[in-house]
Amino acid sequence: MRSVSLFAKRTVAVQGIETIYRVYAPRDAEGPLPAILFLHGAGESGSDGLLQTTVGIGPAIEREPERFPALVVFPQASRGYGWRGFNLAAAEAALDDVEAHYAVDAERVSVTGISMGGYGTWLLALQSPGRFAAAVPVCGGLDRAAMMTHAQAARRLATLPQWVFHGDADPIIPVGESRAMVSALEAAGAPVRYTEYAGVQHNSWDRAYAEPQLMPWLLRMERRR
Repeated sequence: MRSVSLFAKRTVAVQGIETIYRVYAPRDAEGPLPAILFLHGAGESGSDGLLQTTVGIGPAIEREPERFPALVVFPQASRGYGWRGFNLAAAEAALDDVEAHYAVDAERVSVTGISMGGYGTWLLALQSPGRFAAAVPVCGGLDRAAMMTHAQAARRLATLPQWVFHGDADPIIPVGESRAMVSALEAAGAPVRYTEYAGVQHNSWDRAYAEPQLMPWLLRMERRR
């Protein structure tokens, strides 16, 4: 049975609409703490305020909470629209709310996401340059809503540390989506790392969030000015 109590339920109003999000706060940790914004995949969209904790970083926290000495924010996208527009605004509002009510180290705020949330991770980083210390897109790509080429996006993200993950056998989001962004980021001189899992299909997030070096890397990143 899942430990739902790990993820506290909170609400925040966005454009007059109340949205539910969840937040993980490590027990007995002294602040200010780093914060991680997690953007789920399409399958966790909805309005129940809980599905977003069931795939990706949520189960990784449940298995080994000691690996996550950070506040982790779990917004939830409404169905059928993805991490764009209102949904992306609601994700930022949830992060704003955590920063207002918890002891957050504003210099160590990062964003990560899986599948649809991998696209959202890059899109949010593009829309809010300078806010994040690092980004970890997992099996994502450059969202068409960015309305720019890979080269243009890479230049905009050239100072942001990024660690990208994808499985080379992914039948849902082709691995070429990540490869194209990584190639453009490398050409732009961005501090990017890329891990591609041979034979892994869409759920590359299970491997990614279990990587021993990911959290130490992510949590030591500080916002570049």
